[in-house]
Amino acid sequence: MAKKDFYEILGVSKSATAEEIKKAYRKVAMQYHPDRNPGDAAAEEKFKEAAEAYEILSDADKKAKYDRYGHAAFGPGMGGGGQHHGGMDMNDIFSQFGDVFGDDVFGSFFGGGRSRGGGGSARARGQRGSNLRIKLKLTFEEIAKGVTKNVKVKKHVSCSTCSGSGAKDKNSVQNCSTCGGSGQVRKITSTFLGQMQTVGTCPTCNGEGTTVTAKCGACKGDGRVYGEETISIEIPAGVQEGMQLSMSSKGNAGARGGAPGDLIIQIEEEPHSELHRDGLNVAYDLYITFPDAVFGSSVEVPTIDGRAKIKIPAGTQSGKIFRLKGKGFPEVQGYSKGDQLINVNVWTPQSITPEEKDALEKMAKSPNFIPNPAKGEKSFFDRVKEAFG
Repeated sequence: MAKKDFYEILGVSKSATAEEIKKAYRKVAMQYHPDRNPGDAAAEEKFKEAAEAYEILSDADKKAKYDRYGHAAFGPGMGGGGQHHGGMDMNDIFSQFGDVFGDDVFGSFFGGGRSRGGGGSARARGQRGSNLRIKLKLTFEEIAKGVTKNVKVKKHVSCSTCSGSGAKDKNSVQNCSTCGGSGQVRKITSTFLGQMQTVGTCPTCNGEGTTVTAKCGACKGDGRVYGEETISIEIPAGVQEGMQLSMSSKGNAGARGGAPGDLIIQIEEEPHSELHRDGLNVAYDLYITFPDAVFGSSVEVPTIDGRAKIKIPAGTQSGKIFRLKGKGFPEVQGYSKGDQLINVNVWTPQSITPEEKDALEKMAKSPNFIPNPAKGEKSFFDRVKEAFG
């Protein structure tokens, strides 16, 4: 079954701002929230769809990929680190609510009894790590076939001494005295409608539920240190200059055991010594001698994956474009493949001997050397349009 369009699910256009997307998600989530629709499987499914749509559209990088490739952007081979966005569970969804609705609104609307995790405490361990961006240069050959690159990335990694907790030892971690380890504090306020209970993040432990009495000496209590990690990056065939791929949880480690950020990979193309790229097509300028153009010839030309032999027919004009089908780049997450376009240039000598000059002057008087293009001969612009169209 085809997945629904994320913009359609939230009821917004592609030009919607981040605030408009957030507002739309609030409205849909409130409408189909399980607490308001107990036992309604259809409402729960719409609730999950809205959460999945918001997860993608609220992230600038993921939104850009979705706008360009649709749902295929998060399929296998797109550098998503194996993340399947259609598999969100209720724990994942409720973990969004603190940022989208605010803890107070979340608690007051839904009774404060449901945690962000869907049943237990609402503690949010540590602080999420930041996203990390790197540039990756690829050759034409690597882009055409796809490649796996092992890249050493300097970043914050989890402290091995304290396993990311930031504490000197296990006895140096205790439940927060303010919230009792729940990560939340509750407040009852009297209003004209009666008493209203609100739930907020504990200000003492920042929602973690624990406090550290003695810090780890290696990381000074941060739970992470600056280090290096070798990451295996799978690059799908057909990527282009400027395209960005994302690997979930491969960015900087979070503080005190927080979730790691994502790794954003920006693609750069290494220039080829002879070929030029134009979308899915590859272009090559072939220079031939005047005798080869007159008598015809067989020549070798470079391609992305080696060399190919082509035949130059007798009487070939300068500007003629030959096409090698399927010798271009594949389409990312698609089935199309570009061609190689060979532009023929008849080389004009820039210096000649006296003997060559005499011979050319004699030939210039011959009727066969007077330009006489056929009426059906295509113009230069027609040939370019046909080749690149």
